[in-house]
Amino acid sequence: MALNRQLVSVSNLMKTLFNCVWLLIIGLNYTNGSTVWANQPDARVVVLGVAQDAGYPQAGCFEEHCMPGWQDKTKRITPTSLALIDHVTKTRFLFEATPQLPEQLYRLEKYAGAEQYSLNGVFLTHAHIGHYSGLMFFGHEAMGAKNVPVFVMPRMKQFLQQNGPWSQLVNYRNISLQDLANNKTVNREAFQITPFLVPHRDEFSETVGYRIQGPEKSLVFIPDINKWQQWEESLVDLVKSVDYAFLDAAFYADGELPGRDMSVIPHPFVSESMAILDELPKSQKTKVWFIHMNHTNPLLHKNSREYKHVQQKGYNIAFEGLELKL
Repeated sequence: MALNRQLVSVSNLMKTLFNCVWLLIIGLNYTNGSTVWANQPDARVVVLGVAQDAGYPQAGCFEEHCMPGWQDKTKRITPTSLALIDHVTKTRFLFEATPQLPEQLYRLEKYAGAEQYSLNGVFLTHAHIGHYSGLMFFGHEAMGAKNVPVFVMPRMKQFLQQNGPWSQLVNYRNISLQDLANNKTVNREAFQITPFLVPHRDEFSETVGYRIQGPEKSLVFIPDINKWQQWEESLVDLVKSVDYAFLDAAFYADGELPGRDMSVIPHPFVSESMAILDELPKSQKTKVWFIHMNHTNPLLHKNSREYKHVQQKGYNIAFEGLELKL
């Protein structure tokens, strides 16, 4: 009997020690009353796509650099899009409605771990096909969505209201247009989202980038812009002011498009962006994530000389599935 009592005492002691350790582990991962595991922060940004508007491989391209994408589906890359996910408020926001919206929404649901479809809003940058044409999938021919909030600048709003088939989405209330203004912050749950005008080809709408402030970290998202010299803001100061900078990387360098005069293409080359930012220490360069790569851009291929060079310089290249804490 004495031996049994001793065994029970030891067993109870082990249980107590186990419970104390378990409570300590939980306590170390508690923030604002909710469990936060190190590899799954409450608020984060997820990269859903990194290619230029038409994706990779591009329609009609049967050149050598495109063929791997046609021959192997796993090598295809979708147009640039970001998502914000907040596990505390169970909200998510999409940046850009690309032609690959169905696939990107599926990815978003996987990352968010939701049991059913839910989307709290879409933020658009401008009216070029890779950035808004995915809105069509909210229509009655596809999802038949109800009043999905779509955040737009004034000219973008007018474009969607006055031109079909987008006007049908508005009239059928598949989408609900929400007004944005230059440098005016929109507060949505855990995020503060501020659009700002940038120079670009504005045939149908203005073009904006976004500054996003999360609970702990901040980012800037500029998928499309003309040469940095055409903008009144300092790229160096911009990078210093945030934790992550997702920057236009449509083309790596001059000569990338044989037979075309690239001086008339306004995008900043990656080589030009790096030249501007090279004055920064490595701790600042690592904030940069190049994104929005054209199908000709060697940064789409990890084994390319250019990809390795950018990494050696201290910069990052965005990829589908990248998750960063906000």
